[in-house]
Amino acid sequence: MKIAKFIAVGIMAVMINGAAGAADDPADLNDLQIAHVAYTADNIDIRYAHLALAISTNPKIHEFAKTMIRDHNAVNEQALALLQKLGVQPQDNFLSKQLTVNSEKLVDEMSQLRGTDFDRRYAENELAYHKAVNELVATDFIPNIENAEVKALFEADLKIFKAHEKHAEMMVMGLK
Repeated sequence: MKIAKFIAVGIMAVMINGAAGAADDPADLNDLQIAHVAYTADNIDIRYAHLALAISTNPKIHEFAKTMIRDHNAVNEQALALLQKLGVQPQDNFLSKQLTVNSEKLVDEMSQLRGTDFDRRYAENELAYHKAVNELVATDFIPNIENAEVKALFEADLKIFKAHEKHAEMMVMGLK
């Protein structure tokens, strides 16, 4: 659990502080930038899940990873359909870029692990990642989203991702 807390603190520090400090406040992102962060975060979690399917032999890890792929792909499809309906494109920003950089490092690290070491690292990361992202969505994104349809989508998706957090928590406990 110590590693999970460290990961969560690290993710939140990046999300809150960004690469350049106060000018990069997640609360200052516009709807299209928020959409890009969410899309990026979903794709990162999908990538972690594919890594888990490739490395782990644990059926519970596989079940969780398949759920992540299914749910995050579905959310991305809904988001892209809404953006298309609105005739807009998501906007890259400091936070989506930093998430991508950090995920590359984590994929490299986890790719070196095997067996229970990988399973624990994957599960702890999933728990920390969902906690951090859910907190960001609930406290910084949803209150600041201006478009009602985008806000409704984020509110619905947050319920799904909170369920992922609980599932990840149970997975971590099962690996101790």
